[in-house]
Amino acid sequence: MASIGAPGPVLHGKLFAEPPNLGPGWVGFDFAAAFACPVKIINDAAMQALGSYQGGRMLYLGLGTGIGSTLIAEQVIVPMELGALRYRGGELGRYLGRRGLARLGRRAWQSALEKVIPILKAALAADYVFLGGGNAKHVDPLPPGCRRGHNRNALLGGFRLWEHSVGVTHKPGSPDAEQAPASCEWRQI
Repeated sequence: MASIGAPGPVLHGKLFAEPPNLGPGWVGFDFAAAFACPVKIINDAAMQALGSYQGGRMLYLGLGTGIGSTLIAEQVIVPMELGALRYRGGELGRYLGRRGLARLGRRAWQSALEKVIPILKAALAADYVFLGGGNAKHVDPLPPGCRRGHNRNALLGGFRLWEHSVGVTHKPGSPDAEQAPASCEWRQI
């Protein structure tokens, strides 16, 4: 079994369009035949979100080249393209992605992030926000309601794709203890 986190839109377990930052040839490629095993494909931000998930309604923002985004709620993985939202005369992903960080500088970039996160969190009724991707390490301090993820969480997400039920454990008394599902069937939209 293999899990692939693809940097582009995935629909019904298949790449919907060529990943914008990679060469062509991904759409329609038979990964199962190439690897000689069953394969599940998911958006790369969704894979890291699944590995970061700790129960409840979670918004994941992957701060990297652009912004990867996923909402997980009630055992449903909803990959999103929040980076395409209009923001200050451009796209949110260009403003808060790698180029925005370089253009704005860390302080102004952090300030913009601190303005955007509460809006997205409220609009999607998220209990918390996980910040992941390569630029999450530059977010200091973490905005209220945020947790810092790590790229290695994608590995756990890849394993979770194949699990039929996942026990999410929390320390007793943690904010997520009551919200954590005892087991779940992961569904992708």
